[in-house]
Amino acid sequence: MLQNPTQKYRPFQPIQLTDRTWPSRTITQPPVWLSTDLRDGNQALANPMSIDQKLQFFEMLVQIGLKEIEVGFPSASATEFEFVRRLIEEDRIPDDVTIQVLTQARESLIRRTFASLQGAKQAIVHVYNATAPVFRQVVFGNSKAETIELAVSAATLIRQLAQQHPETYWRFQYSPEVFTSTELPFARDICNAVLAVWQPTPETKAVINLPASIEVATPNVFADQVEWMHRHLHYRDAIALSVHPHNDRGCSVAAAELAQMAGADRVEGCLFGNGERTGNVDLVTLAMNLYTQGVHPGLDFSNIDQVATVVKQCTQLPIHPRHPYIGELVFTAFSGSHQDAIKKGFAQGQPSAPWEIPYLPMDPADVGRSYEAIVRVNSQSGKGGIAFLLERDYSVVLPKPLQIEFSQIVQQVMDSTGEEMSSVAIWQLFCRTYGTAPGPLVYKNHHLETAGDNHQVQQLAMEVSYQHQPLHLQGAGNGPIDALVAALRHGGFDIEIVDYEERALNSGSGAEAIALVAVTGQTQSQRYYGMGTHRNITTASILAVLNGVNHWLQAQNSRESGDCFVRISPQKDRFHNQTSEPYQGGELANR
Repeated sequence: MLQNPTQKYRPFQPIQLTDRTWPSRTITQPPVWLSTDLRDGNQALANPMSIDQKLQFFEMLVQIGLKEIEVGFPSASATEFEFVRRLIEEDRIPDDVTIQVLTQARESLIRRTFASLQGAKQAIVHVYNATAPVFRQVVFGNSKAETIELAVSAATLIRQLAQQHPETYWRFQYSPEVFTSTELPFARDICNAVLAVWQPTPETKAVINLPASIEVATPNVFADQVEWMHRHLHYRDAIALSVHPHNDRGCSVAAAELAQMAGADRVEGCLFGNGERTGNVDLVTLAMNLYTQGVHPGLDFSNIDQVATVVKQCTQLPIHPRHPYIGELVFTAFSGSHQDAIKKGFAQGQPSAPWEIPYLPMDPADVGRSYEAIVRVNSQSGKGGIAFLLERDYSVVLPKPLQIEFSQIVQQVMDSTGEEMSSVAIWQLFCRTYGTAPGPLVYKNHHLETAGDNHQVQQLAMEVSYQHQPLHLQGAGNGPIDALVAALRHGGFDIEIVDYEERALNSGSGAEAIALVAVTGQTQSQRYYGMGTHRNITTASILAVLNGVNHWLQAQNSRESGDCFVRISPQKDRFHNQTSEPYQGGELANR
């Protein structure tokens, strides 16, 4: 790169438009959309589409809702000509759709173009010639007067040929190429000269298209150029003022939006931004930008993945995973802080309320995307993302302390592998960690029955093994968990349950119930979590408590140099040797 680029490149001169009005305007309605995928987009492909591919693409554009479609350059090749003929002869063009074809301002090409359109119900003939100084002076060697004469002659021939075929409803379009590099007074003069030939009316509007075939300045400069032309064109009420932005500077979307604020009625572009060099303006992004501002674009992207599939198949071009609205990762958060905010947004959102989810400018469901990819977990993720996936996919709501504890376990796994963890892998790790905790206490079976005068007392008899020795536990309480705590305490396990939650797992998990508990020792504050799943919620709860107790026992063992803090005699039924009354209550009553 040059140390002093001004030696080679000149800055674009600003437009003298001190009374510009576009900065204070807001887009409140969609433009007229024209897809040029089958012409501009097609000619930009290393391997242009076949006729069958173009037919598939055309049908998809119609389904989306495009009413104006530039279908080709019929004088450029036999394939382009044949495609236009097939559309017409096979009656593939709906009555409310107008096809557009492109031609250079040369007599032979114009006549060939009209031959391709014979029998069409309605059509737009789009003619262009080079108007920018570098083309006039270097490529063609024409003066301004000769350049205008070329455009006027072409416009005259187009009008004459159209008059010979009154069975078709004709409209005409003119593009001064390259508009962005053309002196504004000259662009005005040549457009007005063409309009004087066509004499459009409000009922049959001509299209004046302002192509940014090469993006040479910032979007605000383009907006100034468009507003200047909007003010100075003749027949303004009989003109559809169109723009055709390219993306050389990466600003085509902004340029198209500002151009609409500056007076443009129509936008030409391609789906997902295909086109020469860096591409044409992306119609999908423009349309969805409107949608997220509460303005329906008049195009239907309810199944945007299907649209993308057709585009990729026909063009053989990939779509970047970060491409707005359609990329694989555009609705995905890996960052822990982002994931936590998204989780809270979904938890507090109301179905009928305006969409207000942090980091998600729109609801992915509106374009047919699922919520599956919203949160994905890697080494950059945090507790919120992990909790979100477990809640979304398995209906498991983790208490805050458990979120923190389990996220550290997940982080260790990802640090060792360096890979992303799927929701399934996280769930499996959670089950291994909290649902099958290795320990001396193993569940065998239990029996629960109701007793008492008012049938409010639950009596539990449970068979377990402790350090491979059978053990019978009994307890009573105001609910199954109350009775279980009593049984464990009378068996010598001096524990408390400080957190408890039960719910059904989602349908994909065999309609099982899940229970989560936090266990502490009576003289301790450290929580030890356990999880249990079973078709029976009481059994799931018992398994969860025993898994939590095993975690607690493991912690005691580590503190007591391998000797268990709680010592249980090996007899089968220690409960019957107890003299104290069964545990009867507390805050876990009726659980």
